[in-house]
Amino acid sequence: MFDFVRKHTKIMMALMFLLIIPAFVLVGVDGYRRMNEGGVSVAKVGSHSITQGEWDAAHKREVDRLRASMPNLDAKMLESPQARYITLERLVRDQVIAQATADSLLNISDARLARELQQDPTIGALRKTDGSLDMERYRQLAASQGLTPEGFVARVRQNLSERQVEAGFGATVFAPKALADVTLNAFFERRDVQISRFAPAQFFAKVLLADADIATYYQANQALFQAAESADVEYLVLDLDAVKKTIVVNEADLKTYYEQNASRLSSKEERRASHILINAPKDMKPAERQKVKETAQALLTKVKSNPETFAALASKNSQDPGSAAKGGDLDFFARGAMVKPFEDAAFSMKKGEISDLVESDFGFHILKLTDIKAPAQASFESLRAGLEAELKTQQAQRKFAELAEVFSNGVYEQADSLKPMAERLKLEVKTANGLRRTPQPGAEGVLVNPKLLAALFSSDATEKKRNTEAIETGASQLVSARISRYTAAHTLPLDEVRNAVKDRLMHSRATELAKKEGAASLAAWKTNAAAASLGDSVLVSREQTSAVKGLLLSAIMRADTAALPSWVGVDLGKEGYAVVRVNKVSARNTPAAETAAQEYAQYSQWLANAELQSYYQLLKERFKVKISVPQPSAETSLAAAAQ
Repeated sequence: MFDFVRKHTKIMMALMFLLIIPAFVLVGVDGYRRMNEGGVSVAKVGSHSITQGEWDAAHKREVDRLRASMPNLDAKMLESPQARYITLERLVRDQVIAQATADSLLNISDARLARELQQDPTIGALRKTDGSLDMERYRQLAASQGLTPEGFVARVRQNLSERQVEAGFGATVFAPKALADVTLNAFFERRDVQISRFAPAQFFAKVLLADADIATYYQANQALFQAAESADVEYLVLDLDAVKKTIVVNEADLKTYYEQNASRLSSKEERRASHILINAPKDMKPAERQKVKETAQALLTKVKSNPETFAALASKNSQDPGSAAKGGDLDFFARGAMVKPFEDAAFSMKKGEISDLVESDFGFHILKLTDIKAPAQASFESLRAGLEAELKTQQAQRKFAELAEVFSNGVYEQADSLKPMAERLKLEVKTANGLRRTPQPGAEGVLVNPKLLAALFSSDATEKKRNTEAIETGASQLVSARISRYTAAHTLPLDEVRNAVKDRLMHSRATELAKKEGAASLAAWKTNAAAASLGDSVLVSREQTSAVKGLLLSAIMRADTAALPSWVGVDLGKEGYAVVRVNKVSARNTPAAETAAQEYAQYSQWLANAELQSYYQLLKERFKVKISVPQPSAETSLAAAAQ
């Protein structure tokens, strides 16, 4: 057969052409690309499918964003089934809104887009001092989101278009004042209640546990008794301090650097001047300030006509109490010690010269420069230590840029060990034991960096013990690490956690008894209120801070009060059970005008959100949304987080 192919190449090419080209016409290049991606559809919005790959990529972006903003956040929470499902729901919502935008033919004008970009604080931070946009930083901003500058603008335009879909509902919601008052008054009404609590601790003495009970509970709840994964690691840090240790400053370079910077490092030039100040605060009315200026001008004329009388005239006329008594003398001062107009004048004058009027925020000055102290040039030896440190830092910065590429390539190319790169760059291989995916509170150093930890606990690092890529953990700081010993999350032996298992089982059984006793008491007290064992009356409401809150408060405020007294039993979960008797319902206190306005605004927002949610549900039906992945239960997420 292969001989036939070689002998009839042209025939085979024609046959392949006839077979392949129609397939491209029917499926399209994008179709082939999707087929090659092999993405399994996890949700569908209209004719658009959301693939497993898109979901994974979106969740990775969300995890990276959250880790960057909250470095100490537990990574397992981010990877829980519930967290991943939330990301999928967000992708579905984005696609629903995008299709609604396209169907409604909503678009954004260039003027509206330009206004949005100008008002964006993130972009505003990229502007230079002259107001122009730093295009390099702008490209970096777009690239950080996986976009080109054009793609970034297109995304902003798309987001603005999509906001119009929801704005059409949210911005037009009308909340009648009367309806708001009825709702808010009911929400914030007060209720006089008596409560009897059945806490698990009250029933501990009634719980008897056998060894078999403990073993059975342990077997059924092993996810609750697991040791977190951990690793012993080696890591290599390339930073400026490490590079500095390898640098020896050449004596000739040091002297050249001294000659280039001697004037900068030597003492500053100082000048001595006397002045006459005629006060004129900057907030003085223009007409009054003009009169003061005329007075100062007349005094200047008198000074210039007889410069030798400057000190006497200063003592008599200057309104600067600190220098007038000394004939206006201000002693020596360097640049930066005086207000700028005064300084500019003093450092532009010759010794013995008298200035024209100098105007500052304090008023009008007449200056006489009395002396100039030239800067003393420091010797090479006196500056040597500082010069060497500066030059070493500069050389280290340049060398770091060169070594960074060597470091990044080396830890990747020799991925089974950090020692070759350590020897080549004269770096120390450091170690740490018992490292976990989530840093302990208060932990510091490069090993708390979320990107480094994510790389260390990836499958490539834990299973193959490979070096991580070179990860930037700070300014001019790269780190690569590898796992020398990995301990996966595992269930602890019963003997080690027996007390913890017993405590949990004890609390679980006591909670069951508490709920059973509470429910029985509720039934009995409803028929015989006189036998009820209740606490003192307490006034509760949603606008008061009290010991009654959470599930209990919510149940009290939802209780039917058509007939009083009203009884309600409340399952408090791990806290047991509560029986409540509602004795009286009172109207809320009339709120202050400002509070009432805030509450009305909040109510309007609630109503708008409800309308938007209803509209979104309608859109989901219109576009026939189907999510193929089952929504995880709270128990599933808890078990995943415990592993």
